[in-house]
Amino acid sequence: MVRNLEYPKRAQNTVKRYDSRGTYDCGAIHQIINTTPVLHVAFPPGGDEPFAALLPMIGVMGSFDYPSADISEPLDCYLHGYVSARLMRLARDSEKGLPVTIAATKVDGLVLSLTPNSHSMNYRSAVLQGYAKPVEKVDEKLWAMEKITNKVIPDRWANTRVPPDGAEMSSTMILRVTIETASGKIRQGEPHDEAKDEKRPEITGSVWTGVVPVYEAYGEPIPSKGNQVEQLPTYINSYVARATEGNRTKALDAAKEP
Repeated sequence: MVRNLEYPKRAQNTVKRYDSRGTYDCGAIHQIINTTPVLHVAFPPGGDEPFAALLPMIGVMGSFDYPSADISEPLDCYLHGYVSARLMRLARDSEKGLPVTIAATKVDGLVLSLTPNSHSMNYRSAVLQGYAKPVEKVDEKLWAMEKITNKVIPDRWANTRVPPDGAEMSSTMILRVTIETASGKIRQGEPHDEAKDEKRPEITGSVWTGVVPVYEAYGEPIPSKGNQVEQLPTYINSYVARATEGNRTKALDAAKEP
Protein backbone atom coordinates (compact mmCIF):
# COMPACT_ATOMS: atom_id res chain seq x y z
CA MET A 1 0.00 0.00 0.00
CA VAL A 2 1.41 3.38 -1.02
CA ARG A 3 1.45 5.95 1.77
CA ASN A 4 0.75 9.54 0.78
CA LEU A 5 3.45 12.05 1.64
CA GLU A 6 2.49 14.37 4.48
CA TYR A 7 3.83 17.52 6.06
CA PRO A 8 5.17 16.83 9.56
CA LYS A 9 2.99 18.00 12.44
CA ARG A 10 4.53 20.86 14.37
CA ALA A 11 3.25 23.43 16.82
CA GLN A 12 2.62 25.94 14.02
CA ASN A 13 0.53 23.72 11.75
CA THR A 14 -1.25 21.17 13.94
CA VAL A 15 -5.03 21.46 13.60
CA LYS A 16 -6.63 21.44 17.05
CA ARG A 17 -10.26 22.57 16.63
CA TYR A 18 -12.19 19.79 14.83
CA ASP A 19 -8.91 18.00 14.28
CA SER A 20 -10.67 15.23 12.35
CA ARG A 21 -11.11 17.74 9.52
CA GLY A 22 -7.40 18.45 9.40
CA THR A 23 -5.13 17.08 6.70
CA TYR A 24 -1.38 17.15 6.23
CA ASP A 25 -1.49 15.35 2.91
CA CYS A 26 0.79 17.10 0.41
CA GLY A 27 -1.44 16.38 -2.56
CA ALA A 28 -4.62 17.66 -0.92
CA ILE A 29 -2.94 20.84 0.31
CA HIS A 30 -1.18 21.59 -2.97
CA GLN A 31 -4.39 21.01 -4.93
CA ILE A 32 -6.21 23.62 -2.83
CA ILE A 33 -3.41 26.13 -3.45
CA ASN A 34 -3.33 25.45 -7.19
CA THR A 35 -7.09 25.74 -7.67
CA THR A 36 -7.58 28.93 -5.62
CA PRO A 37 -7.33 31.94 -7.97
CA VAL A 38 -6.12 34.39 -5.32
CA LEU A 39 -3.84 33.50 -2.42
CA HIS A 40 -3.38 35.68 0.65
CA VAL A 41 0.21 36.17 1.74
CA ALA A 42 1.11 37.52 5.18
CA PHE A 43 4.59 38.72 6.13
CA PRO A 44 6.34 40.89 8.75
CA PRO A 45 6.46 44.45 7.34
CA GLY A 46 9.62 45.42 9.19
CA GLY A 47 10.35 48.48 11.29
CA ASP A 48 8.01 49.39 14.13
CA GLU A 49 4.83 48.44 12.29
CA PRO A 50 2.82 46.29 14.77
CA PHE A 51 0.53 44.63 12.23
CA ALA A 52 1.39 41.88 9.80
CA ALA A 53 1.15 42.90 6.15
CA LEU A 54 -1.28 40.92 3.99
CA LEU A 55 -1.45 40.83 0.20
CA PRO A 56 -3.69 39.07 -2.34
CA MET A 57 -1.36 37.38 -4.83
CA ILE A 58 -1.23 34.85 -7.64
CA GLY A 59 0.84 31.79 -6.85
CA VAL A 60 1.33 28.16 -7.78
CA MET A 61 3.03 25.05 -6.42
CA GLY A 62 5.86 23.51 -8.42
CA SER A 63 9.42 22.25 -8.50
CA PHE A 64 11.91 23.73 -10.95
CA ASP A 65 14.57 21.18 -10.05
CA TYR A 66 12.11 18.32 -10.60
CA PRO A 67 9.54 19.70 -13.08
CA SER A 68 7.87 16.30 -13.48
CA ALA A 69 7.20 16.07 -9.74
CA ASP A 70 3.65 15.04 -8.92
CA ILE A 71 1.37 17.37 -6.96
CA SER A 72 1.59 14.96 -4.02
CA GLU A 73 5.38 15.39 -3.76
CA PRO A 74 7.33 18.12 -1.92
CA LEU A 75 6.99 21.38 -3.87
CA ASP A 76 7.82 25.07 -3.57
CA CYS A 77 5.29 27.87 -3.90
CA TYR A 78 6.05 30.52 -6.54
CA LEU A 79 4.59 34.02 -6.16
CA HIS A 80 4.43 36.77 -8.78
CA GLY A 81 4.78 40.48 -8.04
CA TYR A 82 6.20 43.86 -8.98
CA VAL A 83 9.93 44.27 -8.45
CA SER A 84 9.74 47.32 -6.16
CA ALA A 85 6.87 46.09 -3.97
CA ARG A 86 7.61 46.01 -0.24
CA LEU A 87 7.29 42.23 -0.07
CA MET A 88 9.84 41.83 -2.84
CA ARG A 89 12.28 44.29 -1.27
CA LEU A 90 12.07 42.61 2.12
CA ALA A 91 12.60 39.17 0.59
CA ARG A 92 15.58 40.44 -1.40
CA ASP A 93 17.19 41.89 1.74
CA SER A 94 16.63 38.78 3.88
CA GLU A 95 19.60 36.43 4.04
CA LYS A 96 17.62 33.36 5.11
CA GLY A 97 14.48 34.34 3.26
CA LEU A 98 11.46 36.32 4.39
CA PRO A 99 9.07 34.30 6.60
CA VAL A 100 5.63 34.23 5.00
CA THR A 101 2.29 32.55 5.61
CA ILE A 102 0.13 31.71 2.59
CA ALA A 103 -3.58 30.95 2.90
CA ALA A 104 -6.15 29.65 0.42
CA THR A 105 -9.83 28.80 0.90
CA LYS A 106 -12.46 27.25 -1.36
CA VAL A 107 -16.11 27.48 -0.28
CA ASP A 108 -18.24 24.53 -1.42
CA GLY A 109 -21.52 25.19 0.36
CA LEU A 110 -23.59 27.08 2.92
CA VAL A 111 -24.63 24.70 5.70
CA LEU A 112 -27.97 25.73 7.18
CA SER A 113 -29.01 24.09 10.45
CA LEU A 114 -31.82 24.39 12.99
CA THR A 115 -30.01 26.91 15.19
CA PRO A 116 -27.75 29.86 14.30
CA ASN A 117 -24.96 28.38 16.40
CA SER A 118 -24.78 25.24 14.27
CA HIS A 119 -24.58 26.97 10.88
CA SER A 120 -21.38 26.33 8.98
CA MET A 121 -19.85 26.12 5.52
CA ASN A 122 -18.44 23.31 3.49
CA TYR A 123 -14.92 24.38 2.64
CA ARG A 124 -11.40 23.36 1.72
CA SER A 125 -8.61 25.47 3.20
CA ALA A 126 -4.83 25.32 3.24
CA VAL A 127 -2.11 27.24 5.04
CA LEU A 128 1.57 27.18 4.10
CA GLN A 129 4.47 28.61 6.09
CA GLY A 130 7.90 29.06 4.65
CA TYR A 131 10.72 31.35 3.59
CA ALA A 132 10.53 33.49 0.45
CA LYS A 133 13.56 34.34 -1.66
CA PRO A 134 13.77 35.98 -5.10
CA VAL A 135 14.33 33.73 -8.10
CA GLU A 136 17.61 34.84 -9.69
CA LYS A 137 18.06 32.42 -12.59
CA VAL A 138 16.40 33.56 -15.81
CA ASP A 139 15.36 30.04 -16.85
CA GLU A 140 13.71 29.36 -13.50
CA LYS A 141 12.01 32.76 -13.58
CA LEU A 142 10.57 32.10 -17.04
CA TRP A 143 9.49 28.62 -15.97
CA ALA A 144 7.67 30.04 -12.94
CA MET A 145 6.07 32.82 -14.98
CA GLU A 146 4.74 30.22 -17.39
CA LYS A 147 3.27 28.12 -14.57
CA ILE A 148 1.65 31.16 -12.96
CA THR A 149 0.20 32.33 -16.29
CA ASN A 150 -1.17 28.87 -17.01
CA LYS A 151 -2.84 28.86 -13.61
CA VAL A 152 -5.07 31.67 -14.90
CA ILE A 153 -6.07 29.52 -17.88
CA PRO A 154 -4.18 26.37 -18.95
CA ASP A 155 -2.11 26.83 -22.13
CA ARG A 156 -2.44 30.62 -21.98
CA TRP A 157 1.33 31.20 -21.96
CA ALA A 158 1.88 29.49 -25.31
CA ASN A 159 -1.00 31.44 -26.82
CA THR A 160 0.32 34.90 -25.99
CA ARG A 161 3.25 37.06 -27.11
CA VAL A 162 6.16 35.30 -25.44
CA PRO A 163 8.79 35.43 -24.13
CA PRO A 164 8.40 38.61 -22.05
CA ASP A 165 10.63 41.44 -23.24
CA GLY A 166 13.43 43.01 -21.23
CA ALA A 167 11.27 45.65 -19.58
CA GLU A 168 8.71 43.06 -18.50
CA MET A 169 11.37 40.78 -17.08
CA SER A 170 13.00 43.66 -15.19
CA SER A 171 9.74 44.88 -13.65
CA THR A 172 8.61 41.41 -12.54
CA MET A 173 9.95 39.50 -9.57
CA ILE A 174 9.20 35.89 -8.73
CA LEU A 175 9.51 34.63 -5.18
CA ARG A 176 10.23 31.00 -4.42
CA VAL A 177 8.79 29.99 -1.05
CA THR A 178 10.46 26.97 0.51
CA ILE A 179 7.74 25.36 2.60
CA GLU A 180 8.53 24.54 6.22
CA THR A 181 5.08 23.56 7.48
CA ALA A 182 1.61 23.21 6.03
CA SER A 183 -1.83 21.93 6.88
CA GLY A 184 -5.30 21.81 5.42
CA LYS A 185 -8.79 21.70 6.83
CA ILE A 186 -11.82 20.32 5.01
CA ARG A 187 -15.48 20.26 5.97
CA GLN A 188 -18.11 18.44 3.97
CA GLY A 189 -21.54 17.03 4.63
CA GLU A 190 -24.91 18.02 6.00
CA PRO A 191 -25.83 20.13 9.04
CA HIS A 192 -25.09 18.53 12.39
CA ASP A 193 -27.81 19.55 14.81
CA GLU A 194 -28.13 18.64 18.46
CA ALA A 195 -30.52 15.90 19.49
CA LYS A 196 -32.41 18.28 21.78
CA ASP A 197 -33.49 20.29 18.72
CA GLU A 198 -34.02 17.36 16.36
CA LYS A 199 -36.58 15.93 18.80
CA ARG A 200 -38.72 19.08 18.77
CA PRO A 201 -41.29 18.92 15.93
CA GLU A 202 -42.21 22.59 16.36
CA ILE A 203 -38.59 23.37 15.40
CA THR A 204 -37.98 20.73 12.74
CA GLY A 205 -41.34 21.51 11.13
CA SER A 206 -40.65 25.23 10.74
CA VAL A 207 -36.92 25.55 10.00
CA TRP A 208 -35.51 24.46 6.62
CA THR A 209 -32.16 22.72 6.92
CA GLY A 210 -29.71 21.58 4.30
CA VAL A 211 -26.84 22.72 2.11
CA VAL A 212 -26.73 25.43 -0.54
CA PRO A 213 -23.93 24.41 -2.94
CA VAL A 214 -21.42 27.17 -3.73
CA TYR A 215 -19.01 27.03 -6.64
CA GLU A 216 -17.09 29.27 -9.04
CA ALA A 217 -18.81 29.47 -12.41
CA TYR A 218 -17.13 31.00 -15.44
CA GLY A 219 -19.32 33.10 -17.72
CA GLU A 220 -19.34 33.56 -21.48
CA PRO A 221 -16.01 35.13 -22.53
CA ILE A 222 -16.38 38.77 -23.62
CA PRO A 223 -13.92 39.99 -26.28
CA SER A 224 -12.03 43.21 -25.65
CA LYS A 225 -12.49 46.28 -27.84
CA GLY A 226 -9.10 45.61 -29.40
CA ASN A 227 -9.64 41.89 -29.97
CA GLN A 228 -9.23 40.88 -33.63
CA VAL A 229 -9.63 37.11 -33.25
CA GLU A 230 -13.17 36.26 -34.30
CA GLN A 231 -13.29 32.66 -33.12
CA LEU A 232 -12.95 32.02 -29.40
CA PRO A 233 -9.93 29.71 -28.99
CA THR A 234 -10.81 26.15 -28.09
CA TYR A 235 -8.47 26.06 -25.09
CA ILE A 236 -10.40 28.95 -23.48
CA ASN A 237 -13.85 27.62 -24.31
CA SER A 238 -13.07 24.11 -23.11
CA TYR A 239 -11.48 25.34 -19.88
CA VAL A 240 -14.47 27.55 -19.04
CA ALA A 241 -16.86 24.61 -19.47
CA ARG A 242 -14.60 22.05 -17.79
CA ALA A 243 -13.73 24.20 -14.78
CA THR A 244 -17.30 25.28 -14.14
CA GLU A 245 -18.61 21.73 -14.28
CA GLY A 246 -15.76 20.47 -12.12
CA ASN A 247 -16.44 23.12 -9.48
CA ARG A 248 -20.15 22.30 -9.55
CA THR A 249 -19.51 18.59 -9.11
CA LYS A 250 -17.14 19.26 -6.22
CA ALA A 251 -19.74 21.40 -4.44
CA LEU A 252 -22.50 18.82 -4.92
CA ASP A 253 -20.27 16.01 -3.69
CA ALA A 254 -19.30 18.08 -0.64
CA ALA A 255 -22.98 18.32 0.35
CA LYS A 256 -23.03 14.56 0.97
CA GLU A 257 -21.92 13.01 4.23
CA PRO A 258 -18.35 11.65 3.95
